[in-house]
Amino acid sequence: MTTAEPAHPLPLIVSAGEALTDLVTAGDNRWTAHPGGAGWNVARACARLGVPSAFAGAIGQDNFGDEIALASQKAGLDTRFLQRSPQPTLMAVVYSASPPAYRFLGENSADLKFDPAQLPDGWLGASKWLHVGGISLARWPLADTLLGLIKAAKAAGVKISFDPNARIVHSHPEYPAVLEAVARQADLLKFSDEDLHFFFPSGGEEGALGRLRGFNPQAPIVITRGADGASLYHAEGRADLPTVKVKVADTVGAGDALCAGLLTSATEHPEQSWTDHLQLGLRAAAVACSHAGAYAPTREDVAALQSW
Repeated sequence: MTTAEPAHPLPLIVSAGEALTDLVTAGDNRWTAHPGGAGWNVARACARLGVPSAFAGAIGQDNFGDEIALASQKAGLDTRFLQRSPQPTLMAVVYSASPPAYRFLGENSADLKFDPAQLPDGWLGASKWLHVGGISLARWPLADTLLGLIKAAKAAGVKISFDPNARIVHSHPEYPAVLEAVARQADLLKFSDEDLHFFFPSGGEEGALGRLRGFNPQAPIVITRGADGASLYHAEGRADLPTVKVKVADTVGAGDALCAGLLTSATEHPEQSWTDHLQLGLRAAAVACSHAGAYAPTREDVAALQSW
């Protein structure tokens, strides 16, 4: 009698939404292409920090999709959650680096074809966190698909993390209702100070926080402030934590790395406080800032972090 090999364990953190190719101008009609997308960046960083993780979404059966799939595999993501579609991979064209200016090329692109019914059996019973946000919740029919996924996850006892990550596409007239619906179901809300101004342009930060507390009186809220660190609003009150000082290469992907640090800590040490979780988030973000591009920090990177 032969003994069957144990099944590959299902991920503890699933980040759903968009994976895309960042096509960035290098000047003189030269361009560089990099795998990216907020949802994919968070999943990759969680995996690199050592927690079994997956990105749940769809990419094209093209060369750009091939690069995302390869990078996912190298990061240690559970690729059973990565779907391939005949449509082209979603693309973000960054046509000006300073000041940043970009447009998304994604009419009928692969990300819109994501089908939760094709995810591995039993994943809802294994996962601790489902992370959502980015531009995926402002792209239909994907937004409705993800709202259904969130509902199923909540019913199964999976906690929801939400980082809207404001972009121009969030000006869609139907998006405010989506933001409210997701915020009401979230177990963790993460906004940058710029996000707050974008989504709640009147009333200042106090007014924005009042709106969020109106949606969700209980969930911890993390507000990132760039070089000024982050603020945490939770049951114990407010805590302001400083950033870790590093030599900054750029800030691309810093917010995604911070989300990954929060989720990694909350998954590994659910008994600890959100202040503790945010400490790891800020250190992960600092590592990301010390590297060019959307760098996904490892636990070794975080342990070796030296301020300057």
